[in-house]
Amino acid sequence: MSVDSITDLSDNTSKLLEALQLSHPHELDLQRSLSKKKMLSLNPITRQVPRIVDRCCKHIEMHGLQTVGIFRVGSSRKRVQQLREEFDRGLDVFLDEHQSVHDVAALLKEFLRDMPDSLIPRELYAAFLSTASMEGPAQLAALQLLLFLLPPCHSDTLQRLLRFLSEVARHAESSWGPDGQEIPGNKMTVSNLATVFGPNILQKEKPGEKDVGAMNFEDSAAIIQVLQRLIEHYQTLFVVSPELQRDILRRLFQTDPDVIDYLLRRKLNTVLSMESEDSTEDRAPSPLPGRTRTLESSSVSSELYSSVSFLNLDVGI
Repeated sequence: MSVDSITDLSDNTSKLLEALQLSHPHELDLQRSLSKKKMLSLNPITRQVPRIVDRCCKHIEMHGLQTVGIFRVGSSRKRVQQLREEFDRGLDVFLDEHQSVHDVAALLKEFLRDMPDSLIPRELYAAFLSTASMEGPAQLAALQLLLFLLPPCHSDTLQRLLRFLSEVARHAESSWGPDGQEIPGNKMTVSNLATVFGPNILQKEKPGEKDVGAMNFEDSAAIIQVLQRLIEHYQTLFVVSPELQRDILRRLFQTDPDVIDYLLRRKLNTVLSMESEDSTEDRAPSPLPGRTRTLESSSVSSELYSSVSFLNLDVGI
């Protein structure tokens, strides 16, 4: 039986599929215009980022990148609490230029700090901290493998947060505009951001537990160092190397062919959708495979398995 959705996979196979999805970042963020809605034959894997995180990041990216001391300057406790309650009630909270950047920044920190399970799960706390004693490629390789162990929601949210923090750090220093005017920097370097966010992302104890505030100097320094590396290298850390991807696919072909079927069908669907979009830009949509009808498993599976080279995979078929 072919697999038409990630929800059709058993838990053990979906974990491997979740790791593989990191190698296709362009497939995870499909932009759909209002005038051109795609009909996909496979349920797309979408990013699982909490609305509050995404909206806080977008608000600061739009209104706060030049705000000096962002994340360090105080906020209005009353306004932050009000925003938090609105998000908690599931309201469609709209953050605009009238919202204080410092309030939104405080809200983001609070959300990360108070998550029931920290963004980097506590069972991986010691493993992540151990990478602080490594250097160079070995450290990055270890961090990448640990990131592959994160649950999808944690992984997607961490990637979004790191991308945001990297953008904030890019505006840390003052610059000069085209007319010679000085554009102030926010003073939040990678090191400063790691110092602020590290304890909120890497937590040894749950919030409220005794001794939660007691952290030795070694752990504190390691947390900052690890988060610095994550911010600096997030673009490569969240991409599965071709070598590792081929190794996983070879193993999956022998143990879980349904997963291979799913990956091939999803990849073919994406390519056909892109090609049909290019070739029918000014014409009415036509019923192309993978665009307006479900691919039939009996005929498609044999065709895709005979074209495994589509994934640059040599499995000796």
